[in-house]
Amino acid sequence: MADRVVPILAESFFQRYDNELTAALSLLVAGALIYLVHRVTRRSRALRSALAPEGLDPVIDTRLRLIRRLIEAGIAVLGIAIALSQFAALDRLATSILASGALAAAVVGFAARQTLANAVAGVMLFISQPVRIGDLVTFEGQTGTVEDVRLTYTWLRTPDDVRVIVPNERLVAGVIRNDSIISPSVVAEISVWLPAHADAERACELIKEALGEDGDVYMADMDPEGRIRLTVTGTAGAAHDRGAREAELRALCLRTLREAGLLSSAPA
Repeated sequence: MADRVVPILAESFFQRYDNELTAALSLLVAGALIYLVHRVTRRSRALRSALAPEGLDPVIDTRLRLIRRLIEAGIAVLGIAIALSQFAALDRLATSILASGALAAAVVGFAARQTLANAVAGVMLFISQPVRIGDLVTFEGQTGTVEDVRLTYTWLRTPDDVRVIVPNERLVAGVIRNDSIISPSVVAEISVWLPAHADAERACELIKEALGEDGDVYMADMDPEGRIRLTVTGTAGAAHDRGAREAELRALCLRTLREAGLLSSAPA
């Protein structure tokens, strides 16, 4: 008797909750696929990094990350759509919404315009790649290394280890200074201000002598008060240690000028 009752109850249960089980299964499958894609891409990046001693190419790294996120987003949307399609009540709700489709589209589009704009900008960054993973960039006064390019936001890491998160829409529309897109080497460059009465030519000679063959110095401009800005360039090196090289270069210049008495009334 029990052998007959259990299959009947099981069949009745599955018939009664068929839609709910299908929806749950579609979400589970979508989650499993997203996890699998994430693991596969991470393993492929680790393998490529191991095979390339100089590190993963920034172009390939940026594309792999954005492709992975696009695939994951597509799988998530498909899984949720399949799950929602299992409920007749939602079908009726969708039908009623579609009856006023123009109004619904206008409301949704207005509410999500910023998110959609950032997503479209993320795809544009993927295609044109003005910034790549590992590039040293300056945007709106913030300088940092590109840590990640996501679908809607780009993450920068500043020299003092602060994360700056920039919406992709602003990144695409703004002016970006990329110091390492052509060459991985970045030249250290600083500015030093001299007081109005200081001998700028003497300052340039002293700094040039201190730098030797490792850099150059020139007078960049003068402010309305007569103070002169010197631009000093140092050696080229990896982008990630430019901050340290610039700090050493600034300390050398200031020490040289201070010993010569050329910074007695320089601005702070």
